[in-house]
Amino acid sequence: MASSIEFNLFAPRNQQAALIGSFSNWEDVPMEKGEDGYFRTKVDLADGVYQYKFRIQTKSPQFEADSWIDVIDPYATDVDDEKKYALVRIKGGDRIIDTYVWQHDDTPLPENKELVIYELHIADFTGGEVDSDRQGKYTDAISKLDYLRDLGINAIELMPVNEYPGDYSWGYKVRHFFATESSYGTTEELKQFIDECHGRGIRVIMDGIYNHTDEECPLMQIDRNYWYYEHMHYPEDPANHWGPEFNYDNYDEKLDVKPAWKYVGDIVRFWVQEYHIDGIRFDAVRQLANNEFLEWVAHQSKKNTADKPFYNIAENIPDTSTITAPKGPLDACWHESFRYFIMPHICGETFELDNLKQVLDPRLQGYATAINVVNYLATHDRQRTMRELGDRGIFDRAAFTRAKLGAVLLMTAVGVPMLWMGEEFGEHKRKSETVTQPKKIAWPLLEREENKDLFAYYQQLITLRKEGKALQSDNIEFFHENPESRVFAYRRWDDSAHEVVVIINLGDRTFDTHIVPNFPTGEWREWLESSEVKISNEGLTVDLPAYTAKIFVSN
Repeated sequence: MASSIEFNLFAPRNQQAALIGSFSNWEDVPMEKGEDGYFRTKVDLADGVYQYKFRIQTKSPQFEADSWIDVIDPYATDVDDEKKYALVRIKGGDRIIDTYVWQHDDTPLPENKELVIYELHIADFTGGEVDSDRQGKYTDAISKLDYLRDLGINAIELMPVNEYPGDYSWGYKVRHFFATESSYGTTEELKQFIDECHGRGIRVIMDGIYNHTDEECPLMQIDRNYWYYEHMHYPEDPANHWGPEFNYDNYDEKLDVKPAWKYVGDIVRFWVQEYHIDGIRFDAVRQLANNEFLEWVAHQSKKNTADKPFYNIAENIPDTSTITAPKGPLDACWHESFRYFIMPHICGETFELDNLKQVLDPRLQGYATAINVVNYLATHDRQRTMRELGDRGIFDRAAFTRAKLGAVLLMTAVGVPMLWMGEEFGEHKRKSETVTQPKKIAWPLLEREENKDLFAYYQQLITLRKEGKALQSDNIEFFHENPESRVFAYRRWDDSAHEVVVIINLGDRTFDTHIVPNFPTGEWREWLESSEVKISNEGLTVDLPAYTAKIFVSN
């Protein structure tokens, strides 16, 4: 039995539009335009899957004025981009996305301050174990979730999974914002991935691309200058222009609407409600440059969630505390300066203690709390630690020693730590030089002793961070500084009297008997060791090899 299904298209400045589809033998179905700017029509459809698109008189300047063009629905939740049509599913007389039934909505999830984030790209994370040319899919990523749980990860940051042009990309030029990338799998499989994450206590943060779009995004074809800046938003910064940029300043007085606000707000609500995501990483916030909009859309994301935590993160490079709460619109910022200052230190190129202290204690940079920064040594945009070391001629045991040192700094600094996939076992591939160049994870590295040992070290550090609340707090005190030896120490603690002390040697000298004065009183043991340490009146005497860290925890 057929049901009446409405199709609508918001195009307030366009004169005429029609619906075409497999249900009409691709003949025009007239649409009527309302005073609210929507074209509407209804079609009687039985349960099933149908192809459709809109035929509209365009207002975009790249076409002849008011010429008729065919476009995919900007709100389409499934598309065949190659054949240039959208798909609609009807079941029980209603539109549906799919029939997935969520299993783990009631599983408790970690709070923001407890997070250890793992950034991954679906296509490159898996799929190449047997066939090096095979692209990973959502189902392959599901098979790796126990690995991530065992590592200790409790949040995954997915590089974009919106439908993009072609079958392989980083995904940062989105063409269809409501549809999922079909080369990774189905909508049901993406939901299963997120659900399986939740079942393991792992949150899922989505990469949101709201600064720009692909040139063939349907909005570009319908009425380009209604949705986008007519010219480059920041012509003085052409290197950071990646496509047509949403115009968040445009206000339609007649309809009392800001078109770009409305569209992106709808995108955010859809992904939160339909895919149960737990956070958004907002790409290119410095280029988007509209804190009023960001504050509004961040509120949209949180008011549509169930009773669970949500995390809104800015990619603002260079990082700035002005984008984060309590004065800024978002919860956190990617802490690019952390990597910028830490990496030259573990590579032995410099020792600038004031810079180190600023990134280990981001309050010195104006950030209010630990959850305001997401620290990292590498991301999809930056080379991995092992590559940075190798490029400087540091290999083998020396490289793994310094990778461990970087891991300690990452996991014991104030802030939320994030790993780029493979960092935990010493992946050393160069980052992709183009966004269409696959760079699959080399999982066989885990068969090598040095790589397994680095993985175990990360695993133990993550356990220390998650179980010891001191490392989740805002508290840090630098109590020992010896710039000549490139040695310093800091203390982390929380309200439960749990304390962690970290001693760092960023020099190439090994100290058999380095004295750390003013060591905190109490009973202490060296991390991973069961025996207590003795503290004299002079302080703690410790052996300290070159480029290593020693961690002590209170009993």
